[in-house]
Amino acid sequence: MPALSTAPTAAAPAATKADVSRGMALGLAGVLMFALSIPMTRLAGGSAQAPQLDPGFVAFGRAAVAGVLSLAYLWATGARRPRGGEWRLLAFTAAGVVFGWPLLLGLAVRQVDAVHASVVSGVLPLATAVIAALVLRQRPSAGFWACAVAGLALVIGFAAWRGAGGLEAADGLLLAAVVCASAGYVSGARLSAGLTAEQVICWVLVISLPLTAPLAVLTWPRLPVAASAWAGFAYVSLFSMWIGFFAWYRGLALGGTLRVSQVQVLQPFLSMLFAVPLLGERLDAMTVAFAAAVLAVVWLGKRQPVH
Repeated sequence: MPALSTAPTAAAPAATKADVSRGMALGLAGVLMFALSIPMTRLAGGSAQAPQLDPGFVAFGRAAVAGVLSLAYLWATGARRPRGGEWRLLAFTAAGVVFGWPLLLGLAVRQVDAVHASVVSGVLPLATAVIAALVLRQRPSAGFWACAVAGLALVIGFAAWRGAGGLEAADGLLLAAVVCASAGYVSGARLSAGLTAEQVICWVLVISLPLTAPLAVLTWPRLPVAASAWAGFAYVSLFSMWIGFFAWYRGLALGGTLRVSQVQVLQPFLSMLFAVPLLGERLDAMTVAFAAAVLAVVWLGKRQPVH
């Protein structure tokens, strides 16, 4: 998922049509990269019946790889060091987007397929808006809260319908992952008042290195795994955790946050579609209907007034 997507990154008032076109193209490229995250995480970790890389290694290893790249980026660009309370917000953001979301997602997709996870995680933008409203002490309208409740009800209903005996433990992990990511995105967005969005995610990854690097070593696979699992790990390390953010935020800056961020609504559908050829999963009409309903609620919720 595009992290820190609530960050106040805006296009210049005099953005040209060329800038808007480039911004939309880069925004779509970022969404395409993020949409592959859930299928690639499943590919890296495998299933309960055919496990591959340990979910802990996938989570910590991908952050360690991206952290080393981030360190090089911050040094090459001469980025300033965080100051004062920024360190606390960076640590809180890291807890959500470096540790909570990847680890919980990895554990969940060992138990449920990527299509299932894509639908449940489709409420992420709405969950982020809810947490932002609570943290910033805003007063969302009744319509906003109705959309939030409807979105949660839809994903719970979908999970109960897909589960063999109703709701499963993996569904709880997915919802906890959504909460972690949402909280991390909100705290990261608050940092963008003094740091660029690219610097925020890079510093988040760098300050996590003292934990992610040794944890990646400790969870390094002891047995051989399939080459496809390593390909999935490489993808989530380079694209999901790093390169995707640069395309996404550059797109927001060029084309405008309000305009470009609308392409994010495509992400769960794209994740589901990618899971079919990559993982051999199947789509049925009811799953597509649930996904469409969730995304419609998210789309409506983002348009409700918040004071």
